[in-house]
Amino acid sequence: MEALIFQLYGPLASWGAPAVGETRPSADHPGRAALLGLLAAALGIRRDDGPNQQALAASVRFAVKQHSAGRLMRDYHTVQVPGRDKKARYFTRKDELSVPKEKLNTVLSSREYRQDGLWQVAVLLNEQSDWNLDELEAALRAPVFTPYLGRKACPLAVPMAPQKVQAKGLREAFAAVPPRICDQQARWLNLPESVDYYWEGDAGDIEVQDTRQLTDDLISRDRWQFGNRREHHARLREEA
Repeated sequence: MEALIFQLYGPLASWGAPAVGETRPSADHPGRAALLGLLAAALGIRRDDGPNQQALAASVRFAVKQHSAGRLMRDYHTVQVPGRDKKARYFTRKDELSVPKEKLNTVLSSREYRQDGLWQVAVLLNEQSDWNLDELEAALRAPVFTPYLGRKACPLAVPMAPQKVQAKGLREAFAAVPPRICDQQARWLNLPESVDYYWEGDAGDIEVQDTRQLTDDLISRDRWQFGNRREHHARLREEA
């Protein structure tokens, strides 16, 4: 298989997961929707460009090698919002805060982040693709829009360093391009001896240990609609 491998590391990351109520959880690794958003930003595809967003989603699939999920951090927020009024319509945050103070309520929310997580991502092309790996590599080296790790408040701390590889399977592909963050990174990032692989389709050289059904397959980013997909997982001991 031919794959494009790149790395993701930052002090903070937040990989969105289904949220109900005041809690905004983070998954332990980037999902398909997050990776499509990052790749679209690098290519210069805007959120409201539905045709190109859907074309990109139909063109690629992903695999993730998680060297470390990082430490979990929760950040608490207080937000002022207007009370419920069926007749009122608010188009901006300024509109929400323009109501009389006695009509404002306070909402408590909690957002989760991952500290010092390290991931590698493999991009693989589907049979019908509007881009090739060379174009995607060039975009990741010189992104049109600023990429981030799930939230705009979570910038990358190192270059993504994309590299195209040929391999018999995903494990071999990732091993060909080990991440380079800093000297003694295993010590400073407290990397575990085992790594987690997450992938769609056939990995080639990794046996499936479990499979989950997730709701992060992009249908429309403009309408914020996502469909179901199957994600395979395996935890393996990392070779020295």
